[in-house]
Amino acid sequence: MKITGGIPLNGTVKTQGAKNAALPVMAACLLLKGGTLTLDNVPDLYDINTMLELIRALGVDVVFRDSRAVFTVPDDLKWEVSEAHARKMRASSIVLGPLLANCGRVSLPLPGGCSIGSRPIDIHLKGLKQMGAEIDIKDGVVHASVKGRLRGRRLYLDFPSVGATENLMMAASLAQGETIIENIAREPEIDNLAAVLRCMGVPVDLEGTGGVRIQGIGKAHSGHERVIPDRIEACTYILAGVMTNGHIKVEDLVPSHIDAILAKMEEAGAKFSVRKNIVEVFPSKRRLHPVSIKTLPYPGFPTDAQPQMAAALSISRGVSTIEESVFQARFLYAQELNRMGADIQIAKDVAVIRGVDKLHGAAVKATDLRAGAALIMAGLAAEGETTVDDMVHVWRGYEAIDKKLASLGAKVELV
Repeated sequence: MKITGGIPLNGTVKTQGAKNAALPVMAACLLLKGGTLTLDNVPDLYDINTMLELIRALGVDVVFRDSRAVFTVPDDLKWEVSEAHARKMRASSIVLGPLLANCGRVSLPLPGGCSIGSRPIDIHLKGLKQMGAEIDIKDGVVHASVKGRLRGRRLYLDFPSVGATENLMMAASLAQGETIIENIAREPEIDNLAAVLRCMGVPVDLEGTGGVRIQGIGKAHSGHERVIPDRIEACTYILAGVMTNGHIKVEDLVPSHIDAILAKMEEAGAKFSVRKNIVEVFPSKRRLHPVSIKTLPYPGFPTDAQPQMAAALSISRGVSTIEESVFQARFLYAQELNRMGADIQIAKDVAVIRGVDKLHGAAVKATDLRAGAALIMAGLAAEGETTVDDMVHVWRGYEAIDKKLASLGAKVELV
């Protein structure tokens, strides 16, 4: 993407469906036998299409058109995931729970994805073992099986892993008896999955204090639900508006999902207002104040918005710090931002950001999805021309980002 910077963004942009919510609720179709799951507000993204390919390869008929995905599931699913599909993204591990619960066995090559550090599936496997699964890992492939049905248990997650929470919730949906999972992830994506499971007939009670209670059923039925708005995409455009000193409205979001980010923006002195499903950013004559941030599981500051916030703070007036407590290799973007004139120093899991007066255009490379978004934001605010290479990462999570930015007055071109 070639970007001519220095143009304040102006206009209205609508938030896409959430990638991180869509992937697990798509996988939930694998709980069906001879039924249909219909999902609205599904974004058209690289990762989404990779998951659609994986689900089709398991025997599901999929129609995806105009943000609606319809999954028609046969009575007999295939249970072996190919290495080609598994290696394309880490989210492929989310089919483990529903396939095991429905088919009684699953073969899954250990997944691939972004280069932002180790994200093992040990917690997923530990929970499935406690529910009666036999698991063997051989030559990089997870082989799991169960005699009869999985058994409902009381489970405690050693870390509130989003993927493990989702996998175990789906596994529990067809298990025998009641499953209680404690210390679960509390991200809005978990609520979205619970809504999808309920529409398929599964009694799910999110207890609100880090736990979920699920009564397993013998057979799931057809359902229809909507994917929630993408809070990370929304924050990216909001921060892009702040960085370019623009006046934009970001619509179709849930403000309560981004409380932590809005609180830090307010602390930094950004000018914005919040209404029912809109955040409006206003131009400001003052640069942002420095702030200190630590990424944490939800409702803390999200690691997926950390690079974008770092980009915004790179032109603040003072010294900010960001401590990364979730993914150890999340700071790969810092070197690229420094090529644009930023002053970011990394010491272990802390980034020290000394605000500079302005950024300048440069040729930079997206090392992962959110790094790519941060570099595009920096390019929009920088003087001169910026070229962001390896845009394939960005297409994993941002639908039509070039068209959306152009609609806000940005001068961007795909080359």
